Amino acid sequence: MSNIPQSDMDGHLVLHNVRIARVSTVPYFVITQLKKQLQALGESGAFVMAVSSDGPELSILDSMMGVRSVPIEIARSVSLISDLVGLIKLYLFFKRERIQISHSTTPKAGLLTAIAGKLAGVPIRLHTYTGQPWVGMHGLKGWIAKASDKLIAKLNTRCYADSPSQMNFLVEQKIISSKKISVLGAGSLAGVDIQRFNRERFTSQQCEELRNSLLIPQGAPLILFLGRISIDKGVRELLGSFENLKASGSPAHLLFVGPIDIASGAAGCVSREDIEQVPDAHWVAFTDIPEAYLAMADVLCLPSYREGFGTVVIEAAAMGLPTVGTSIYGLTDAVMDGETGLLVEPKSVKALTNALTNLLGDSRLRLDMGQAAKHRARELFDAEKINQQLINEYHALLNMQKIESPIIN
Repeated sequence: MSNIPQSDMDGHLVLHNVRIARVSTVPYFVITQLKKQLQALGESGAFVMAVSSDGPELSILDSMMGVRSVPIEIARSVSLISDLVGLIKLYLFFKRERIQISHSTTPKAGLLTAIAGKLAGVPIRLHTYTGQPWVGMHGLKGWIAKASDKLIAKLNTRCYADSPSQMNFLVEQKIISSKKISVLGAGSLAGVDIQRFNRERFTSQQCEELRNSLLIPQGAPLILFLGRISIDKGVRELLGSFENLKASGSPAHLLFVGPIDIASGAAGCVSREDIEQVPDAHWVAFTDIPEAYLAMADVLCLPSYREGFGTVVIEAAAMGLPTVGTSIYGLTDAVMDGETGLLVEPKSVKALTNALTNLLGDSRLRLDMGQAAKHRARELFDAEKINQQLINEYHALLNMQKIESPIIN
């Protein structure tokens, strides 16, 4: 019987019995970026298998309808033996499960999935680029990373970028042909859950209690960094900028929320000691309620060197929080400079200090930018809209290939 999906009672396209593998390198990325999207795919009737290296976060997925986690170790750094083992395991998994759509994100998972999917005969092989680690790299390491992105483009049947500026960059760099890559909707990987990221869910008392638990005074301006903590996210510049603010007498506090990325293969990492030695700087490890920290903050700061889009920016925006970021591809799509936040030159402590000083010192400007950011996030990046666009895309690809439903014994 044909497996071409049909529509539900509301006219939305669905994916009944379609066997989908979503592959990422680390479970942290899956939970923070893709959880809502995997749930939407499962609820559409698909059999969704979320593949990544093992970790306690994966157990969260197994309670979702139509979704199960599949731990396959995918090393982030180059390791010929472990990479070969991961490749073989992915190939056997694709064959055993008769996967119809493989869809990867993150660089290493993208490369192994592209090779394994091609060898296993997966009919629809997709990858979403979410930032290029080779930007800023030099020598052999940079050449290998760039060549890997080119191979991902060659072996997959279709690719996506999570922002228009990133797509243009990839085409300009001759990584992929413009005919083989596109952006779903206005961009982003999976949109933002606007019901979850809603400031009205949190009372003033809840915000005060959270501040008190972190020893952050009530009324002190709070700069928030949310995400993977590594040098390529601009953490070094943020710490330097914050030290400048404190030297000028600012009462502001700085909060980092996220895992310290000691395994980053890009520009390196910072330590907990690097953060906590700076007066009024705080660190909280991984949290499954980032919205609680956004609710008590005044400004989000993401001074990244490279960013495919910056999902955390639209999560903050949905809660009425402006962002200070860098004027790089990806963030130029997530932040409207001068309207929903401020963009500065990357790797510039001085420029970052000036932007934070301006925004922290003008409550009216923060409020106006926050409201503009909230409106834009709800109009363009509602997760329900983005996820349905992805389902529609899968539907179109399946129909183009007239794929039949596999018989699973």
